[in-house]
Amino acid sequence: MDYSGETPVRVFESGAILLHLAETFGAFLPADPAKRPECLSWLFWQMGSAPYLGGGFGHFYAYAPEKFEYPINRFTMETKRQLDVLDRHLADSQFMVGDEYTVADIAIWSWYGQLVLGRLYDAVTFLDVESYTHVKRWADAIDARPAVLRGRKVNRNFGEPEMQLHERHAAADFDTKTQDKVAPEGAD
Repeated sequence: MDYSGETPVRVFESGAILLHLAETFGAFLPADPAKRPECLSWLFWQMGSAPYLGGGFGHFYAYAPEKFEYPINRFTMETKRQLDVLDRHLADSQFMVGDEYTVADIAIWSWYGQLVLGRLYDAVTFLDVESYTHVKRWADAIDARPAVLRGRKVNRNFGEPEMQLHERHAAADFDTKTQDKVAPEGAD
């Protein structure tokens, strides 16, 4: 629920949440009428393609109790096809919409960026992610953004344990209360 206005607004689904936040705060969504549809197209591309990555490839490659060759091969091919789509697009573009960082980058990086950075399914070698040089460059650039680093500090799934911020009450907590700055239990 967004309680920031006079009337509470219910919003759900990650793409809708990103779009709502971008419109509410006037950020990460191109104002240029020629770029906005490109951004939305990539945002919705991610909404439709990531279930294959997470639900298909991730399940059969990493989580299924039994390893069956056909579904692993099928979802691997689809994941590699999607990485190829991204790589070809990013060959001519710094971000998903030219040189502008947008909600499309945020959404796509959360799945595909994490994959090529080796944080999903331990599949870097299996998928040969190093061959997707433009996706890797893009993922590294986003990973280095200060706001992304702060987000990873509070995301227990993708943050390194030594940099985790377990409780956050103020912006200064990022500088003083990450795991590497907190005394271990039992220490004087």
